Parts: sequence; C-alpha cells; structure tokens
Amino acid sequence: MPRLCRQRARQPGPAPGQGSSRRIAMIEIDAGNGPHPLGMSPQEFLRGYWQKQPLLIRNAFPGFESPLQPEDLAGLACEDGVLARLIEHDKANDAWRVRHGPFADSDFPALPDHDWTLLVQDMDKWDADIRALLASFTFIPRWRIDDVMISFAAAGGSVGAHVDQYDVFLLQAQGRRRWQIDAGKNPPLGFRADVELKLLREFAPTHDWVLEPGDMLYLPPGVPHHGVAVDHCLTFSVGMRAPSAAELLGDFVDTLAADAPEELRFGDADLVPPKDAYEIDAAAMARAVEALNLLRMRDPDRLGDWFGGFITTYRNAVEPAADEAPRPRIEVEWDLAHGASLQRHPWSRMAWRKATKAARLYAGGRVLAMPVRDAQRLAAAEQVDGGLYEGLGEAGRDAVFELLEAGHYRLQLADEDA
Repeated sequence: MPRLCRQRARQPGPAPGQGSSRRIAMIEIDAGNGPHPLGMSPQEFLRGYWQKQPLLIRNAFPGFESPLQPEDLAGLACEDGVLARLIEHDKANDAWRVRHGPFADSDFPALPDHDWTLLVQDMDKWDADIRALLASFTFIPRWRIDDVMISFAAAGGSVGAHVDQYDVFLLQAQGRRRWQIDAGKNPPLGFRADVELKLLREFAPTHDWVLEPGDMLYLPPGVPHHGVAVDHCLTFSVGMRAPSAAELLGDFVDTLAADAPEELRFGDADLVPPKDAYEIDAAAMARAVEALNLLRMRDPDRLGDWFGGFITTYRNAVEPAADEAPRPRIEVEWDLAHGASLQRHPWSRMAWRKATKAARLYAGGRVLAMPVRDAQRLAAAEQVDGGLYEGLGEAGRDAVFELLEAGHYRLQLADEDA
C-alpha cells in the first residue's frame, strides 16, 4: 500500500472580511490560529451556515498530523466486523467497481498506485485517538454525530460525484484532495443507472478547491460534491445522524403497536343503518381516525423516552454485549474505591433529557430515571472512576450497574493497561 509523506499546512493568512454580516456571506475563510476550528464562534456558524450553505475552512486544524497511517486503515479493513469498502474507478471506460470487506492482506499490494479508494466507517469506535477529535465538535449535540469515516485514496482515487442527505465535515488529514461542489440552487440530482454507487448523472461545480492537511470543508445536506485525490491522501469525514421521516415514523409506529392495549379497537357505537352496505362512508373514516388517535403519545415523557431510545440505537452496527461472568456489585464497588474504573464501550451511545420528574438517561435504547446531575455526568463520561461513582445518587449508581451488566461498561482494574 502506498505510503504518504506528511505535509505541513500553509501558514495562516488574515481572515477575510470584517464583522459577522460579511463573514456569513462567505463560502471560504481562514481560521488561522483562532480559538475555534470553525474560524468563527459556534453561534455564528450555526446561525449562518449550519444546514444552509457550505463553508471551506482553511487551517481549521493548523499543522494537523494524522493519528493514523494508511497501513493502519488497511489492517483494520481486514478485520471481521469492520464496515469497509474498496472503490475502484476505470477512467478509460468510466466504470466503477465496489468491493466490501473484510479484505485479505494480499488485496492491497495487488492494487495499482492510482484511482482507488478505501473507506472505513465508525473509526471513532475503533481508535481512541480518532474518537478524541470529536471534542472539537461539541457545538453539535453529541447524539447527532454518527461516526468518523476515514478514506484513503491513491492518486486519482474518488467515489464519484454524489450527494449526501446529512451534514458532514471533511477534514483533510494527509496529502491533498481536490473538492468540487455545486452550491447553486436546485442542482440536478438524478442518479446514474449503470453503476452500483449512487452517482450523479450531471454535475456542474460552482466551486473548486484543493485541500491540504488541516483544511476542512463543511457540507450541509443536499449539496452535490466530488472529491479526487491529488496524491495519496487521508480524509476524515465527521458525519451526522439524520434519520429520514420514514425511519422515524416506522420506529414510532412499531413502538405504538407494541404498547397498544388489546382492547383499543375500531368502534362504532353511533352506527346507523347505511344507505349502501358496501360503502366506506365519511363517518367510518372518522371512526378510523379516532381509533388511530387513541394511540397517540400525548404524554411528553413517553414521547421523549421513545425518541431517546431510538436515537441511541439508530445506525449502531454493533451492540454492547454483557459479560458472561459479571463480578458481584460489592466487588466492583471495592475495585472502584481502589483505583479501578469503568470504561465506556466505544459503541455505547448515551444521551439524557429532562423529564417531568427528574431526568432520563438513554443508553442504547435503555431508559433510566435519575436526577439531572447524575444523568448529565454519566452521559458525558467516557469512564466512571471511584470519584464520579461516589458523587452519584442511589439511582445513578443503580444505573451504572445495570449498564455494566448490559455491556455498556468494561471494568478496568488499577493494574491493567487500557
């Protein structure tokens, strides 16, 4: 597999424009050595760009050096359980080939030195250093972030012109990649019928940039884009969770149906003799609507619990698994008091919500009631040590052990390596 030489990011230049009114209208800025990788305050970015227009941020991470090398990515793509794809482009015939992992070690040396891309999903779950990058994106609710996908592209490598239905931040980690986007109104979105990938039939870019290490491109949903490796390069894609309305409705209806009492049924106590025994009249339709309305979640806590459970399981490729021989609680508490900690499973998603009474912690679909302070601390904690555990109330401590038994935590003793 080709190795890639690290390149230094360009020295930061002056940020163009003065004042928020001018900066909001811009599509390219230089973050320089500013306090935030967005090159502006999070409030300004969310107000002017989030789900509104693209933004190229030069020097978002000045001097950025990738914590991961192409060889590491290739090695992981050979492992079971890792979502990986290999996309090759025959430019002469404009033909595309897609292969799915796990791959064999021998697959990569056989590849040419150009026109192919390896993509690996969920790298934030497999690599702690990649996961640490998410600390720079706390201006977005954590439960909205789906994963960090990493792509290695040989020179000329691409996945074709396409469009995503979710927000994405494209951070150049090594090498250079040319990005073209169509930021015009109502761009053509028809797909080619001759390839496995959802590639656009037409693509007319309005902007054309070459990104170097530390540069970052933000794209809201629905913006056509095309990235091509100028030389061997790594690109980190921080993608958002954006369930479709159909996915939300499907899960919501399934939850309603599962919880519906058997006695809730279509009824017509006000029935009168019909003019036509075969007609479904307006009164019947009104009764059908009334029967459906009986299932509505009028309780905001019930609705919140459904959404919290849904969003902490949505698109999870791996579910935490319980330990076959869990240690008794009294022993774990002794361990915590003597330097042990509970490490969050990398696939465990947590979020919390204020409820009518106290709060709810959501973890992989589980709903756990506890005080607000406990829910806040557990949702944000990558590990639970003795100090954090001692500061929890009874409900919070009970939740920790329920989650430990379900596999959301792993006990790490004081003398064990992480």
